[in-house]
Amino acid sequence: MEKVSIIIPYFNKKDYIHLTLNSVLKQTYKNFEILIIYDDPSKKDLDLVKELKKKDKRIRLIINKKNIGPGYSRNKGVDKAKGIYIAFLDSDDLWKKRKLKNQIYFMKKNDINFSYTSYNQINSNGSKIKTVSAPKSQTYKSLLRDCKIGTSTVIIKKKILKKNFRFSILKTKEDLLLWLQLSKKYDLIGYNKVLSDWRKLDNSLSSNTIQKICDGFRLYYKYEGFNIFKSIYYLIVLSLNFIRKNI
Repeated sequence: MEKVSIIIPYFNKKDYIHLTLNSVLKQTYKNFEILIIYDDPSKKDLDLVKELKKKDKRIRLIINKKNIGPGYSRNKGVDKAKGIYIAFLDSDDLWKKRKLKNQIYFMKKNDINFSYTSYNQINSNGSKIKTVSAPKSQTYKSLLRDCKIGTSTVIIKKKILKKNFRFSILKTKEDLLLWLQLSKKYDLIGYNKVLSDWRKLDNSLSSNTIQKICDGFRLYYKYEGFNIFKSIYYLIVLSLNFIRKNI
């Protein structure tokens, strides 16, 4: 049973972090470590997180000296990880108890480097809003138009992240940019089974429309090297698909 390193960036999620950790500790797959990357320089929740760390010896706490954002925090976690597999989990999301067991089995059976799954979208109270199904795969071209990969559903073999694939400094599109980079070299394979709950919060970075638009343009123009018109075109398409999924 290969070790899985679970990377959780933390910033101002004190109402949910205990639920997130409990969903991991209840996993039927037991060979894992949890790396909490504490990214709040005010340290107002640090005592709470330290207390939660005492619940299990598999929990490791890494404290950032300054706020570096979720992407760079995940990078730090990858660098410190001891596992064969890397799993990402946001500090307000949840896993089903057979998430690791089912997804690792799926990856090993099909010799997969990168997998993602279907997930439930839930509200702040944990009530289900809807289910988002994972397509069989996402290619570079399909990701440019519509990303259907939930970060908290992703498991990656660590060896492919050692090859200069890292999250960017973008605040809301850092995951999409990495998936685009990886899709140029590896197959991104979906597993159509609901194994995670993604919590939709009105005040979260993922719900910040202006930030999404700015980061989306930077992604296409700066990082992918598209011209202004092509960048605007894909930004509009991506935004319309996002709106359609969240109506």
